[in-house]
Amino acid sequence: MYSFEQLKIFVTVCESGSFSAAARKLKRAQSGVSQAVANLEIAINQELFSRDKNTPVLTENGKALLPIAYSILHQQQYFDQKIVALSQENEHELVIAVDESLMSDELLAMLTPLADKYPVTDFEIITASTFDVEELVRKGKAQIGIVYADGELKVDMDFFTLGQARFLTIASPQHELAKLPLVQDSDLKSYRQCVHRSAKQRELWFSYAISSRLWYANTHQILVALVEQGVGWAVVPESLIEDKISRGDVVVLPVAHEYHGWLTAVGCIVSRSHSSGPVLDSVIEILQGKFLNGDLVS
Repeated sequence: MYSFEQLKIFVTVCESGSFSAAARKLKRAQSGVSQAVANLEIAINQELFSRDKNTPVLTENGKALLPIAYSILHQQQYFDQKIVALSQENEHELVIAVDESLMSDELLAMLTPLADKYPVTDFEIITASTFDVEELVRKGKAQIGIVYADGELKVDMDFFTLGQARFLTIASPQHELAKLPLVQDSDLKSYRQCVHRSAKQRELWFSYAISSRLWYANTHQILVALVEQGVGWAVVPESLIEDKISRGDVVVLPVAHEYHGWLTAVGCIVSRSHSSGPVLDSVIEILQGKFLNGDLVS
């Protein structure tokens, strides 16, 4: 029966190009390396290398078996990592739900190093509306969520504040509202409004429908696109439209009662249906550090 050690030596010889180079890399005697390969060939009844020349050359059978040897060794490494993870009580899976407008390249850049830190933990990232994220966390389908906070006490999940996000009222440059020096509520009500609404028809408390003519969408990105097409006006996160404002694709409306936009809290909700573990703790630590330093929320 062949061993993992024999497979490792076989792979190392292939990578190094010779028995002597493999011996140096493995810090073993060359004779020991040669014997290990010979024993592997006996165990599997296959010739792996042609030894007609000084440099070992893989046979056709050797070429066929090399990728399988790699796979077996990778599986052994994964098995060993899983054992370590179990001994450290690392979570098998972590589901992170994020409001769709709070997902960003910066947030992903913060989370992706966890792949190396916890190589045997499966991560799932879900984007949805704040209301749907709360539902996922409440039902235990996600361990942690990033949402816009409404200030209500969360009795069935843990909560902490991460920072603030600014929302702006926008329209296309050609829209009639864009021509006004100051926009009143009565002006907004006179034109079609593009409103964010969740799959269960819930609207955010600071951007709910006030117009009699409405278009709904369940992502802020779609709202921005509708505004660019001249469908109507909308209230959207500043972070999504900074480039569009500078290019003149959309304009910020000077709304009388919120001239500088609307600030709303961004918070993190944590499920009480799951016990806390090292992976979840790491995510929370990352979020608290980055958000509170203003790296992701302004």
